[in-house]
Amino acid sequence: MRQLTRPVRRGLLVVHVVVSVGWLGLTLGMLALGITGAVADSAEEAGAVYRSMNVLGDWLLIPLSLLSLTSGIVLSLGTPWGLARHRWVYVKFWLTLITTAATTFALRARIDAAMADVVAGRPVGPTTDLILAPSVSLGIYTFLTAISVIKPWGLTARGRRFRAIRHR
Repeated sequence: MRQLTRPVRRGLLVVHVVVSVGWLGLTLGMLALGITGAVADSAEEAGAVYRSMNVLGDWLLIPLSLLSLTSGIVLSLGTPWGLARHRWVYVKFWLTLITTAATTFALRARIDAAMADVVAGRPVGPTTDLILAPSVSLGIYTFLTAISVIKPWGLTARGRRFRAIRHR
């Protein structure tokens, strides 16, 4: 892919950072809601919490995760960092892909199950997943943020080959 122009790269970087930080914050909010639902004093309070999680999951979680993944891929392909030239970019790509899939398929399914219980007037089943999943995600997103700033580990084998070819 051709290198992005400086204004396009900067604009896309702003979008990527805002969306990614939004995803991190939303995950923290989902964790707070999951804990609140688990310790709720009444079925009505728990129902309100799971309704809130459902709205946030439907309207924000998946779109933010997909936009973060997409903007990251475009940035990596349109800049010298490349998608598989630097280990930190490669790790970030795979962890973002895995967490996007987990959010889409596992967490959303558990939120939907909790909502089905609320709508049917049943007690919500075990809520451990609604605390554990955002906890793990929050740790991963914090790690991804850290490696984006620190940029550890150096080049991949592909990156070393690419650099050798460019410096001939």
